[in-house]
Amino acid sequence: MSDLQKKNAGEAAAAYVEAGMVVGLGTGSTAAWFVKALAARNLPDLRCVPTSERTADLARELGLTLSTLEDTPRIDLTVDGADEIGPGLALIKGGGAALLREKLVWEASERCICIADAAKVVPALGTFPLPIEVVAFGHKTTANRIADVLADHDIASPARVRQAERGLIRTDGGNLIYDAACKLIADPARLAADLKSLTGVVEHGLFLDLTDLAVIGTDDGFETLNP
Repeated sequence: MSDLQKKNAGEAAAAYVEAGMVVGLGTGSTAAWFVKALAARNLPDLRCVPTSERTADLARELGLTLSTLEDTPRIDLTVDGADEIGPGLALIKGGGAALLREKLVWEASERCICIADAAKVVPALGTFPLPIEVVAFGHKTTANRIADVLADHDIASPARVRQAERGLIRTDGGNLIYDAACKLIADPARLAADLKSLTGVVEHGLFLDLTDLAVIGTDDGFETLNP
């Protein structure tokens, strides 16, 4: 049961937090379990940097003290979920449309723990569509550039803009999300560099060499994975 596994992972990760820490709070269903478990520990002198307005609202409701990257540029520990966990703890993130803020918080952190249910662990990245955050202005032109890069990586399907019933999905920063159905990402590092070099691309959902530990929820508890 994935909900139980997510809960077990979130609760296990909360045990890594110590009093007085600055903690990055991830976004998504698994990260929400961590935020709830962290609040329940009632540790003194915690300051928390949320990666989305949704997480900020939850943390505020639970009585956690919030901060920002501007006020706390050094974060002791960030705990966040992932859409896929591949070899070497390479991740795909961004299913919750918060990848830019998440990556900013991750890269400001001394240590990052990824939490997930067991199904998120995969032999190779790419089954989950890769989110790519782009500037709204001229986004269709940017999408053409992305398609060229994907084709160079033997990924035939162009990225598609993410939509809901109310229209195009907007991130907290006002950007759009394109999702690339890669199926298999043979060289994540090269794809990450090629996408980041494109004008109009703000960020992508490949989180490489950022995860220090993965806490994977199981039906009976949790297990840990190292890079």
